[in-house]
Parts: sequence; C-alpha cells; structure tokens
Amino acid sequence: MSRETEDDAYTDFVTTAWPRHLRTATLIAGDRHRGEELLQDCLVKLYVRWRRMRTDDPHAYLRRMLVNNHISWWRRRRRELLIAEPPDGPSGGTAGPEASDELYRALRELPPRQRAVIVLRHFEDLTEKDAAAVLGCSVGTVKSQHSRAMARLRTVLARNSTGDGEPSGDRSGSHAPHRRPHRPQQHHQPKNRTKNQESATR
Repeated sequence: MSRETEDDAYTDFVTTAWPRHLRTATLIAGDRHRGEELLQDCLVKLYVRWRRMRTDDPHAYLRRMLVNNHISWWRRRRRELLIAEPPDGPSGGTAGPEASDELYRALRELPPRQRAVIVLRHFEDLTEKDAAAVLGCSVGTVKSQHSRAMARLRTVLARNSTGDGEPSGDRSGSHAPHRRPHRPQQHHQPKNRTKNQESATR
C-alpha cells in the first residue's frame, strides 16, 4: 500500500475515531479541553505507528493509549507539583455540557486508574477482561479498583446531595446546642425587715 493510500486510510479513521473517542478522553481526563488535547496527542502518536497498527484493531489501541497517556501525564504533574493529591479538574478552556452534571463532577474526584475503570466498564461497556487488557493489569485488579471506585462515587454523590455531607431534613434535632429552660425570676423578701415594714404589709 502506498503512503498516500495509507494517509487516506488514516484520515478516514480519524474522522470516525474523533467523535467516538472524545467522550472517553473527556471522562478519563476530567475536562473537555484536556480531553481534546489527550485525544489529539494520541492520534498523532498513532499516525507514526499506523502502518503497523492499521491491520489490527486501531480503536482498541487508541483506547489503550488514552488511558496510559493520561496516567503518565497525571504522574508527571504529580511529581512537578510535589503534593500528595494534585487537582485533577479542569485547568481552563471551555468545558462541555457534561461538566455540570453531578455524576461527571463525581468522576473527576476519582484517582485516574479508578476513573479509567469506571469509564471503560460503564461508558465503553467493556468486560472486565477487556478493561484489564486496556489497562495492562489483571482482572482481579479491575474488580478491586471498580469496587473502590463505586464506593467512592456513592460517598461523593451522597455528600453532594445533602450539601457538603450534612444530613438532610431537620438539622436542629439532637445536634442543637442545649439551652437551660427559662425560669421566672423570683423576688425574695429581704430577711432584715423592721417591725413597721412587717405591719405595713399585713
């Protein structure tokens, strides 16, 4: 196959791959702008390998590149910032309409690998075996990461639904500060009273 024919095949692939994988890239990256950059970077790298990859499943290969490249980017950023848990939310640009959705915001609070497991299993509809192949890990790892991610998502969604973790409903209840009941002031008669004062009150 000539180079021109290969380029035409790659162009056709990109036309199909961009809308198909943009949502996955956005969910994995946690931000529409970063997702577009991630997908574009992976497509450029895929072009270099296109002659070798086009006979396989380029969509599966691209999906694997999206996950691995984002995790590598996150690790580099983590080392550069020198903090335990760097912010993984949007850093600018125009977010897509999904950015305002509660579930998408909750996804952004997951660590990159847990987020990737959720995206691959529930948005890409991959089996545990296929997700493990994309992530380059065992099926057991996918199961454990999925369990932790779901538990974290439930916690985040419950917290957001009640407003920063405060229980819904009547918040006065047993947590209200205890106040002593008001007692009417008693007016005591002075003990040292003269005989004239006693007779005047009779």
